[in-house]
Amino acid sequence: MAGSSGNRGGAPRKSRRGAAATPQRRPTPKKATKPAPRARAEEPRTFTLGVVPGATPGKWIGVWRERMPHVALELQAITVAGQREALEDVHAGLVRLPVDDPDDLHVIPLYDELPVVVMSTESALTAADDEISAADLAGEVVIVPADDVLAAQIPDAVSPTFAPPVDTAEAIATVAAGVGVVIVPMSLARANQRRDVEYRVLADGPVSTVALAWRREATTEDVETFIGVVRGRTARSSR
Repeated sequence: MAGSSGNRGGAPRKSRRGAAATPQRRPTPKKATKPAPRARAEEPRTFTLGVVPGATPGKWIGVWRERMPHVALELQAITVAGQREALEDVHAGLVRLPVDDPDDLHVIPLYDELPVVVMSTESALTAADDEISAADLAGEVVIVPADDVLAAQIPDAVSPTFAPPVDTAEAIATVAAGVGVVIVPMSLARANQRRDVEYRVLADGPVSTVALAWRREATTEDVETFIGVVRGRTARSSR
């Protein structure tokens, strides 16, 4: 009927204010987000670094401990004479060049050490303020210990009449008694400092190069990290 109040098939109903009623949409449910995976904790382990006498890794140890707290850094004393064999048992080593059989190794020179002449405090050579030359050693008894690393050639030096001391410490003790002089890298003179000896830089003497070395077949992520430390890279730097 024309007067029916139904709205079958007709226009949308209007609200009381005359506007068409808008169908309400159901809110779209949010997808559950998966929690980010936790970083896998690394197993504690040890990085073994061989160190020849006089090498100074102290400035790198602190950086390593900050950067690699889960990897203990263990220092192992090695001799220059046995440094090549020692590299078979450590992850890397601070060695003195030259090193035997370098073809099987990676070698990174780090720094050069000045040679010094260690003498008794009673020696006339102490008159020099800072350095002396090889010519100043003419007529001096130059002691060469069994662990010598410089092989310095001193013209007109006098050879000792006694057997070579077994190591640098014994050689310096002999010098302290007023017998001869010994030429060593500066770090070894400092390591064996005594009140009865002094040392002066040998201006024209051979330097000793300290290097980082490791076996080519034993390059690991820890070795790469230590390389970054000694080269001054930051933790975020690329290798």
